Amino acid sequence: MALGLITLTIALLITPSVQHRMVEGGRDTKRLLGVIGHYAGLSLAPFALALGADLFLAVEPVLGLGPGLAAGILFCGLALLFWYGLEALKARRVGQGERTMTSREPEHEHTPLEIKIEQMLTEARVVLPGAQALLGFQLVITFSEAFEKLALVSKVVHLVALGFLALTVVWLMAPAAFHRIVYAGEDTLEFHTLGSRFLLAASVTLALGISADLGVVVAKVVGSDAAGIVAAIVCLALLVGLWHVHPALLRRRRLSGPASSR
Repeated sequence: MALGLITLTIALLITPSVQHRMVEGGRDTKRLLGVIGHYAGLSLAPFALALGADLFLAVEPVLGLGPGLAAGILFCGLALLFWYGLEALKARRVGQGERTMTSREPEHEHTPLEIKIEQMLTEARVVLPGAQALLGFQLVITFSEAFEKLALVSKVVHLVALGFLALTVVWLMAPAAFHRIVYAGEDTLEFHTLGSRFLLAASVTLALGISADLGVVVAKVVGSDAAGIVAAIVCLALLVGLWHVHPALLRRRRLSGPASSR
């Protein structure tokens, strides 16, 4: 459960970055600002639940069921309070005036190329540590005793997932390497296009790697290969839907006319 919630959190957090590449082409728009706030807010809820679940799993074996539940509920409640409750109170005090003024600000007609490239490289740097940490954890698992007890099929799937995560790290580091080695640090439209493609490629391999490993974990915990396959398919459908299908539809709508929805 906690793993599924963390996966959902990651999916929601990365969605604005993918939309920035696919839908807006690296431009800074008011729609994108709304998307960032919307998905950032949504991602905090599953993260709070995952935090509570992890605290329960840590405390329960040591102190028992009651203290474990108390710790999980307490920290989940604190997270929801500081991430939603206090913000809601502050929003009431601010009122509609400031938000209305922000919504009336004119749309930027043009985002300079250097800003687009800086943001593209920043997006790669933000995702890269998470991908590297996930790759490290998954690599360490191959040397554990529990890995040796897995069925051969599960081992192969895990290794395939490991390969996808390694490719993700390669794609995420490629823009910085091209920027320095090929373009000598110069900001060009060709480099921005190439870097955006690397980031989108990283989102594909990351989705495949996360989904494959989630299927292995579910199959191991539940003791059913069928359950693992279903979990992997559901996870992949969620990630592909958020990171590729939905942005592609938004981009198509934007190209055919002004889009006002997220």
